[in-house]
Amino acid sequence: MAGTLHDTSTMRTDTMRTDMVPPPEWLPDVLPDEKFNARGMPVRELRDELRRIPNLRNVVAVVSTLLQSFGIVIAAAVIHTWWSYLLAFVLMTRGHVCLNILGHEAAHRLLFSNRRANDWIGRFMAYSSYQAMLAYRRAHMAHHRDEMGPDEPDLSLYTGYPVSRDSWLRKLRRDATGISAAKNFSVLFHAMRKRRTEALMILAMHLVMIGVSIAFMRPLAYVVWILSWSTLWKVSNRLRAIAEHGGMIRSRDRRQTTHVIHQSLLPRYWMVPYHTGWHLAHHADMAVPWTNLPRLHDELVASGWITPQIEYPSYRAFWRAVSSGPERGRGSQAEGTSFLAFED
Repeated sequence: MAGTLHDTSTMRTDTMRTDMVPPPEWLPDVLPDEKFNARGMPVRELRDELRRIPNLRNVVAVVSTLLQSFGIVIAAAVIHTWWSYLLAFVLMTRGHVCLNILGHEAAHRLLFSNRRANDWIGRFMAYSSYQAMLAYRRAHMAHHRDEMGPDEPDLSLYTGYPVSRDSWLRKLRRDATGISAAKNFSVLFHAMRKRRTEALMILAMHLVMIGVSIAFMRPLAYVVWILSWSTLWKVSNRLRAIAEHGGMIRSRDRRQTTHVIHQSLLPRYWMVPYHTGWHLAHHADMAVPWTNLPRLHDELVASGWITPQIEYPSYRAFWRAVSSGPERGRGSQAEGTSFLAFED
């Protein structure tokens, strides 16, 4: 889709809004039709085809992700030089992104058609990146049922945009310096003290990882793992999350709850691999696995439901728009749902 987003500052001034929602004239009422219901979910044969889980392709994705995370850190430990650890620190940003995305697929039960395999492999991926998958699944389903509604677990994360440039930079600075991660770890440690099952499983997994790194006299390997998650990945995660829902509103029309951003090569590699950036398609039908999200997006474009006007031409254009608001104080410091609710 080649369109560009119109000037968002004009949109906000004209409509007296403090959000980033497209105006009604950009959202044509073209559904339902022969392929989609009124909310953009595919029907009949298209739905069944798009929802088919690609088990073999996901085996490749899991192996690839393990090589890009554990493999990178192991390689740095084998080389054992300052530059190998520095390189691993940077590259592990994508490693943690991929681990979390496949954990997200498993939370939707879309990683493997065998549910036991789906959950065990998904939990391994998520726990290695400090995410409690089963707790996340419960919170995330509330997010999909009613985006920005009263049970939205990330409401404080998404609201209040656009913000001033200074406020935006403060948020990213908290992420880059580990302040945001420290809050996540505080919740995780509290869950450990409460003896929550998933928190203890995360602890056990990382104790093994620390033990192995010490046994091979490479403790810096684990330092790289946790520091990359606590800094570079936290920045990446905020950039992605706000690009999905920042400044949107509660609505039955998901074009008012979820942004559309043109997917170019660098962001797809570094920040939104596994087609995560086709996020409106994911919210139109959350039962469609990642491999088919681009096709679902294209079908929605062909139907006229996704229009050129609502697509930002790049992530940079979106971040400029999201940081062009007035100064409103320090705002929310919410960090997402990864550790919100540990339950047995």
